[in-house]
Amino acid sequence: MIDFSAPADVVAPQLLGCVLRYGPVAVRLTEVEAYLGATDAAAHTYRGMTPRNATMFGPPGRLYVYISYGIHRAANLVCAPEGEGQGCLLRAGEVVAGEDAVRTRRGDVPCNRLASGPGNLGKAFGFDLPDNGLAVGKHLLLTPPPAPVDYVRGPRIGISKNADAPLRFWLPGHPTVTTPRSAPQ
Repeated sequence: MIDFSAPADVVAPQLLGCVLRYGPVAVRLTEVEAYLGATDAAAHTYRGMTPRNATMFGPPGRLYVYISYGIHRAANLVCAPEGEGQGCLLRAGEVVAGEDAVRTRRGDVPCNRLASGPGNLGKAFGFDLPDNGLAVGKHLLLTPPPAPVDYVRGPRIGISKNADAPLRFWLPGHPTVTTPRSAPQ
């Protein structure tokens, strides 16, 4: 079982290969990014608690759902001790159950793109703002992989602040992972 009270950069690689289930949809996580709170200029919590990010400062093991670019619903799993504002952005995954529900939400896209990218993954699950604060183990089921998985670590993508921090983690070569898919040289 994952200890969500650990720092986000410790939790992030442990999430890879886990299957997250919400309602009829289950996704094997293939890519995540860690955000380290007050020490990380890219984190939503860098400047402190606001009504929007309050969930990130709450108990670990909760879902933080927010609106990205005014249209997408993206999600983090809250990490670290309460009050620290750390989390792991769910960037991509492989749909392993509930594909019909996902296709109703996402349309006719290739299988490897159904839950690839934070907004697409949120849409695949059907996350919305009322889901903010849901607890892992109660409303969200998280099943670890049967064996540890190999992963790659590199800089985060799609952000402008602290982008070079090696806080993005992904399964090497997996087709659902967003680009770039290779480790920095």
